[in-house]
Amino acid sequence: MTRHARNCTAGAVYTYHEKKRDAAESGYGTNQQRIGKDSVKNFDCCSLTLQPCRNPVITKDGYLFDKEAILQYIITKKTVYAKKLKEFERQKQMDLTEEAEANALEEHKKLMRFINTEKNIVASKSAIASTSAGPSSISNMSNGKEKELPSFWLPSQAPSAKKTKVDKPDSTILCPVSQQPIRAKDLIDVKFTLVQDPDDKKSLITKENRYMCAVTHDILSNSVPCAVLRPTGDVVTMECVEKLIKKDMLHPLTNAKLKEKDIIPLQRGGTGYSTTNSDLEGKERRPALMS
Repeated sequence: MTRHARNCTAGAVYTYHEKKRDAAESGYGTNQQRIGKDSVKNFDCCSLTLQPCRNPVITKDGYLFDKEAILQYIITKKTVYAKKLKEFERQKQMDLTEEAEANALEEHKKLMRFINTEKNIVASKSAIASTSAGPSSISNMSNGKEKELPSFWLPSQAPSAKKTKVDKPDSTILCPVSQQPIRAKDLIDVKFTLVQDPDDKKSLITKENRYMCAVTHDILSNSVPCAVLRPTGDVVTMECVEKLIKKDMLHPLTNAKLKEKDIIPLQRGGTGYSTTNSDLEGKERRPALMS
């Protein structure tokens, strides 16, 4: 069998490569494209505002936030919790009131049944003693039925929707990125070391190299794994941690004793819709091209 040319359209089979090419040209199928550098959050940017931090703080999980933004987030969550708790307490009080009214109504019904039973006994004795008993009433408004509305189309007789049950809210505030519990007192102040370059007259935001390691003075960027030392908040490279700090577990600037939890890896990169540094591909789902 002879080979076909690349653009041969005389084949009886719709090949995979032809389908893929036609899907790309027509706008159908799945479009995969690697996220560019402009879509990746810098290591020194807030995970909420995606802007360079003015007062950086870090969580115990290593996520960086601007202090103003994360405190505003925590206050907002507390306000929402207070509103939900007040609504839950209101519903709880209404349920207790309705339960008390239902119990009182049930007791009243029991009392009325007892009274009606006593009346029937007295009435039957009177009927036996009397020789001229009158006919019993057949009206649909007797025996308490006058209190019931006979019209089924009235709104008060129509079935009503059940009340939406409000569950007790959870007071735990979760980190907007890691979804782990977060508290304002657990936030750690971060101290970045500025790059000392007298020839660079640019503003701090426009500088490409803004910060450096507090110990080795290596330039920090998204491609350089970093860590925060909890006691002082200094930012150092992970290479410095592995080669210098973990040997004696001493702070290189203060000579204070460090623990394993005092070294917090700084989470880097990531966007608003992708997990930080683990999946930097965005997928756009489009209609499937059926063969």
